[in-house]
Amino acid sequence: MRTAQKVLVIDDDEVVGRSFDRVLSEKGYAVSTALDGEEALEKCGSEEYDVVFTDIKMPGMDGLEVTKRIKAKCPWTPVVIITGYGTAENEAKAKVLGVSGFVQKPLTPEMIEGITAKALLEKAEPAAAQEEEMAGEVISRLPEVEEIEGRLKSVARFVKNVALLIAAPFLGLAYAIAFPFIGLGVAIMLGIRAWRQRSRTV
Repeated sequence: MRTAQKVLVIDDDEVVGRSFDRVLSEKGYAVSTALDGEEALEKCGSEEYDVVFTDIKMPGMDGLEVTKRIKAKCPWTPVVIITGYGTAENEAKAKVLGVSGFVQKPLTPEMIEGITAKALLEKAEPAAAQEEEMAGEVISRLPEVEEIEGRLKSVARFVKNVALLIAAPFLGLAYAIAFPFIGLGVAIMLGIRAWRQRSRTV
């Protein structure tokens, strides 16, 4: 069973959080809400989210500062700005922080679902690109691995030859020592065989 993708919605207006929860929960997402930046950062510290939505104008820490801190801790997490106080300046600041979207309120269910899917798609693309890059790096290093294997085989052959050269005198000596005993044993066996044949004929 596939794990539900986690969404965090940061907005001091509880209605916004409930709207996201109602729309996205029906689509299989696990939605959490936070009413301010401090609460949001606490949740991000204890749990990893697949996408974060944040308002700009909130009591205490504003949405841009929240975005900055989330991106510093989890740069791969897509953050979408949702605001009723959109300005060109805020949008420019948000883009500098690397947000995945800047959306004006009010939001329709279709907009909520659409921007969520878009943010998650943008998250998946860098991950896929990173995997492809890693695979390419592994493939590019295959000649190096093959070269190392070739060198190891050459070293193994060299060690084997050296071992044979070192062992050869000892093997020859052992053979020289053992040869008389082997000859004696053969002579005894032949003598016994001849004696048995002679015994049968008598």
